[in-house]
Amino acid sequence: MPARSCVQCSRELADEFRFCPHCGAAQRSKLVEHFRGHPELDDGWLRVSAYLTAPRHLRMSIWRDGEAQAVVSLEPDEARRLGRFLHSIAPPRDSSGLVHYVSARVRRAFAAR
Repeated sequence: MPARSCVQCSRELADEFRFCPHCGAAQRSKLVEHFRGHPELDDGWLRVSAYLTAPRHLRMSIWRDGEAQAVVSLEPDEARRLGRFLHSIAPPRDSSGLVHYVSARVRRAFAAR
């Protein structure tokens, strides 16, 4: 099976690549991650979608029982600010934890080009 091509530079890349390793172009218009709520608090779960095409934004929705309870969209500057905030409150030794992971994803998704 042939590998797919970059949507921008047409060079070959593996199917799992979300960004082209040659030119950096996003290969999907939206990236989505799901995060479990705290099991002792029964908060449902969080869906975070990073929209990479115009209008670029980060949409977060809180889900419970298969239904979105609340949704908010952040413009890229606010998404970066959220990432910095999450990173700032992470414990120093928590390099593999959820806060580090989420803030890194936010920074990558909305990195200034």
